[in-house]
Amino acid sequence: MRILLLPISFLYHIVLTIRHKLYDWHILKATRFEKPVICVGNLSLGGTGKTPHTEYLISLLKDDYHVATLSRGYGRKTKGFKLAESINTCEDLGDEPLQYFRKFPQILVAVDEDRVDGTRKLLCSPNRAEVVLLDDAFQHRPIKAGLNILLTEYQHLYCDDFLFPTGTLRDVRSAAKRAQIIIVSKSPKCLGEEDKKRVINKLKPEEEQKVYFSYLEYNELQPLNEKAKTIASENADSVLAFCGIANPKPFVEELKNNYKSVDFLQFADHHTYTKEDLTVILKHFEDLSGEKKIIVTTEKDAARLTNSPYFCQFEIAPLYVLPINVRFHEEEKFNEEILKYVRENSYNRWLH
Repeated sequence: MRILLLPISFLYHIVLTIRHKLYDWHILKATRFEKPVICVGNLSLGGTGKTPHTEYLISLLKDDYHVATLSRGYGRKTKGFKLAESINTCEDLGDEPLQYFRKFPQILVAVDEDRVDGTRKLLCSPNRAEVVLLDDAFQHRPIKAGLNILLTEYQHLYCDDFLFPTGTLRDVRSAAKRAQIIIVSKSPKCLGEEDKKRVINKLKPEEEQKVYFSYLEYNELQPLNEKAKTIASENADSVLAFCGIANPKPFVEELKNNYKSVDFLQFADHHTYTKEDLTVILKHFEDLSGEKKIIVTTEKDAARLTNSPYFCQFEIAPLYVLPINVRFHEEEKFNEEILKYVRENSYNRWLH
């Protein structure tokens, strides 16, 4: 099947290459801001961990700088620039921006399809940002970030992949050369130097590119409804896990490492849960064996669920969220790399 799809991928490659060349030759305009603008992106269709890495950067910078995030707002029903407010729902912002806003209420969270216009508004607003984090904007060539961070998954490196529809890449592999930092995400927590060298040799980074390795670290389950607050989740003998994210494998594996019996329901990435979906989830929960059983989902799914008019259906079942953090194997070195870039660009005048 992949061989049959190769001609489509080849045509896609030609179109993308021409587009990149038009920007590289300055035929198409790219806008750069001299305030710190950091782009977090990937070459694949998803699943590399952009959201927890963006949250890592927010946590690193928020105490010293006025931070803003700018996303497209995938799945929202609004258009144009929108600054997050407490009354907003997933339909207003999209699930990831809503998650940022709830976890970090002290920062600015905005959505805009036009990254240039959105960044300009964040840097020029009365409550102006000092650092803008562009979420998933690596392919958005009209804006030229001062620092591009490219994510690639340890078990699924972009150098081993092919363009869609033959593979899962949405951009050509050569686009990786535009990144100043490459992060190999979801790597093993215990990673030897030889394994790092093997991956770096496969990636073949440019001389000036830095490569870092990150891994996921899960926190304790957090109750998402009143029923969950009455039950000790660590004593559960059965778990029903469900999510709508690009790569649910680490989420499921973490639960299987901690619970004897784990059933899993998978939905599409950024899935909007319907009344029927919740009925299916609760029916699976009822069918689980054991007296002490719980339901667990991800932070992204929680952002979509809690404002749903059907969320009250979970009143009969203990619902938990599994929080996730990113850690780096060379954390101090990576942190200093980011902080150095922000420091050196924080006092420059903003240019159109």
